[in-house]
Amino acid sequence: MKGRKPLPHERSLVLMGEERVSRIPIEECGEPMVDLAGVPGIAIDQRLADAKGRHRLVRSGVASRLAGAAESLPAGLQLLVIEAYRPVEMQQRYFDAHLDELRVVYDGLPEHDLLLMTSRFVAPPKGVPPHCSGAAVDLTLSFEGGAELEMGTGINEGPEQSEGRCFSDARNIPKECQENRAVLFQALTAQGLVNYPTEWWHWSFGDRYWALLTGAPAAVYGLIG
Repeated sequence: MKGRKPLPHERSLVLMGEERVSRIPIEECGEPMVDLAGVPGIAIDQRLADAKGRHRLVRSGVASRLAGAAESLPAGLQLLVIEAYRPVEMQQRYFDAHLDELRVVYDGLPEHDLLLMTSRFVAPPKGVPPHCSGAAVDLTLSFEGGAELEMGTGINEGPEQSEGRCFSDARNIPKECQENRAVLFQALTAQGLVNYPTEWWHWSFGDRYWALLTGAPAAVYGLIG
């Protein structure tokens, strides 16, 4: 194996690929998927748009919480949604591509460890990923005029690419970026959403990861076909 230094706080994180996440039961509540387009205070980015507009879709309970978060933001700011719902076949492609990248970076690392490391950045497709259940959204802050606030990394800059700056509590980013993240985090956590700590931009409600972090007896959103 090539030499590898742990990234900041890596050992203390709960990862999507862990068994304690996948063994959380799911009690599907049947909430419909809704389109975030047109929700006040929420803008939709097009960089990961698909022809069917699925990147804009979340469960209705998630949408109402995002609307509440947007309403609480300081004047002149809005939520900028990059990607919400993701079909499971797309999740599989993302997972496989990142796994292949890590095989090169960490040549010789055991497969089990590689799979777990991959889940820092892409949830395992077999574990009912939050994006595939309508529970999750990748988002940032922008001004109402459209310019994004500085957050320390771009959306989807992984742990290796960003040298750990993608971790939510990273301190190797400018103070301005830490303050901007704090504004985003305060608005979303106040609405009951939880963050995946390896990705400052990933937030969810109602999925297995949310259930584990909040102590809920079960996830309420299952896989959307």
